Amino acid sequence: MNEYTQVRSQLMAMLEELNQRLDRITNNVRHVDHALEKDFAEQATQNENDEVMDYLGNSARFEIEQIKLAIARIDQDGYGVCQQCGEPIGKQRLIALPYVDRCIQCASIAEQKS
Repeated sequence: MNEYTQVRSQLMAMLEELNQRLDRITNNVRHVDHALEKDFAEQATQNENDEVMDYLGNSARFEIEQIKLAIARIDQDGYGVCQQCGEPIGKQRLIALPYVDRCIQCASIAEQKS
């Protein structure tokens, strides 16, 4: 039995919640439940809200992808190992962000480069 079975379950729950959130965001942006207002000023406000919702949707999509990759690493016994340097990722970092794929040092270096 994999030592990360509980983490995998947690990631699966996170994935399900994010997929539900993404569905709500997508429906909101597509105006499934309500049409665009006829008033131009109201349409402008709705369009601004759509931009925010689109950003949130993109953020959710990114997190979903990261979670799927973490689940794959668990399934392939590669979870908890930095994908950059090959060293173990700190337990506290994995608790805080269970889908990370880099140790804190490599993540800091990558952040400084971008």
